[in-house]
Amino acid sequence: MPDAIFTIPPPYNEPIYNYGPGSPEKIALKKALAEAKAQQKDIPMYIGGEHVFTAEKGTMHPPHETAHTLGQYSKGSAEHVNAAIQAALKAKPTWEAMAWEERAAIFLRAADLLTGPYRARMSAATMLCQSKNAYQAEIDCICELADFWRYNVHFMQEIYKQQPVSSKTVWNRTDWRPLEGFVFALTPFNFTAIAGNLPSAPAMLGNVAVWKPAESQIYSAALIMEILEEAGLPAGVINLIYVDGPTVGNIVFEHPEFAGLHFTGSTGVFQHLWKTIGANIAKYKSYPRIVGETGGKDFVLAHATADPKAVAVALGRGAFEYQGQKCSAASRAYVAKSIWSQVQEYLLEDLRHMKMGTTEDFTNFINAVIDERAFDKISKYIDSAKQSDKVQVLAGGHYDKSKGYFIEPTVLLTSDPNYTTMCEEIFGPVLTIFVYDDADFDKTLDILDRTSPYALTGAFLAKDRQVIQYVNDRLRHSAGNYYINDSMLNMYRWLSPRTMKENMVPPTDFRYPFLMEE
Repeated sequence: MPDAIFTIPPPYNEPIYNYGPGSPEKIALKKALAEAKAQQKDIPMYIGGEHVFTAEKGTMHPPHETAHTLGQYSKGSAEHVNAAIQAALKAKPTWEAMAWEERAAIFLRAADLLTGPYRARMSAATMLCQSKNAYQAEIDCICELADFWRYNVHFMQEIYKQQPVSSKTVWNRTDWRPLEGFVFALTPFNFTAIAGNLPSAPAMLGNVAVWKPAESQIYSAALIMEILEEAGLPAGVINLIYVDGPTVGNIVFEHPEFAGLHFTGSTGVFQHLWKTIGANIAKYKSYPRIVGETGGKDFVLAHATADPKAVAVALGRGAFEYQGQKCSAASRAYVAKSIWSQVQEYLLEDLRHMKMGTTEDFTNFINAVIDERAFDKISKYIDSAKQSDKVQVLAGGHYDKSKGYFIEPTVLLTSDPNYTTMCEEIFGPVLTIFVYDDADFDKTLDILDRTSPYALTGAFLAKDRQVIQYVNDRLRHSAGNYYINDSMLNMYRWLSPRTMKENMVPPTDFRYPFLMEE
């Protein structure tokens, strides 16, 4: 082992390419898209370093072009879940014993591979698999994932450096151990970066993981594993499986060495998993860590002093980038009556210039929603709104799944701040707006705060600084904008500190001085 205390390279935010006309990145990305569409991939599971193919296959299609087949993936069974757990536990002792800087080097290299030779391929995979336009793919699967890997390495070093104070003749130390057992990572379709981060953040700290991605994200998930393998990740540290949820859950949550859940998805699913883990608590060797990010009914509040144009852009981008399929997407808005007419004019004008279509056409701002189930759910909300006497459809409202799962950016104006689409998470390109009287600003704050059980993200627009401070205080618990998967706080959850006390001059007599009278 080297006699040195290493310092990792300073982390930095990956620069965002703009894919402007004639730029090298745009040329490279278009080439990667064409190459990806020209072949059909046969994607395996990754278990213990082996590429596992099965007879049962699932097919993958771009949401915006359902007639095209990107390839197939191997469906797994209970046998593969057990194999993945066994592979993870087998890899754990060696991985845990590896020097932290060697683990760090793997993920730093992965970040450089991602942002270098894999950049165009990764963006193309996310654009085709998840129907993201070039910019949305760039900020997600390239920049954010690279930032996760680089900053998590930095956070890891910062945590390891935290040591207790020692007193005379005593050396106190903290050993930042990984958890006992394996971590289960259950990842969503909408962010490739989250899919890559949820298994790798615990792994970076010496844990091992079983990773189940959303079925609609497998195409790009497999490329993440390809990058990690090339970066030198040892066999079995992260095991990628494609098995239906109930089958996975019945095995993972019954296993005595289940050590943690890393999850992003719906509130209902997370609550069910939490309940299952609680019911099985006596079966586990330790108390599993449960880390999750769920649900979003993002709000936008526009004060009378807000710039109407800025409000319109915030609403248009916030609600309709990536078809509103983000927990941070603007879903409900409260706009002051005195600025509403201008906001409406600017917003509708912007919408008239937002083209919708395939991701390969870079002039399209709007693409398809992820799958038929999402399409049907979102379209039902739109149909109900059309029938309501409390709602006016200001824009959009049309949808078509004959070639892809396309839903127009839809703006609803409601007279009822408690209307369904103001309260329930839709996860699609539907924005509902309530216009409040300027004099009812305080009342509107109360309505906003109690309307939704979610408190993930929110935005407030105003120019008056006193009003900004006032609203910050009033809505302190209404939204956190708290991306726990992107901070040192998340890293702590995958560690089990061991405190050590070494006495340099141990006593040789059991008697304390107070026992002596003379």
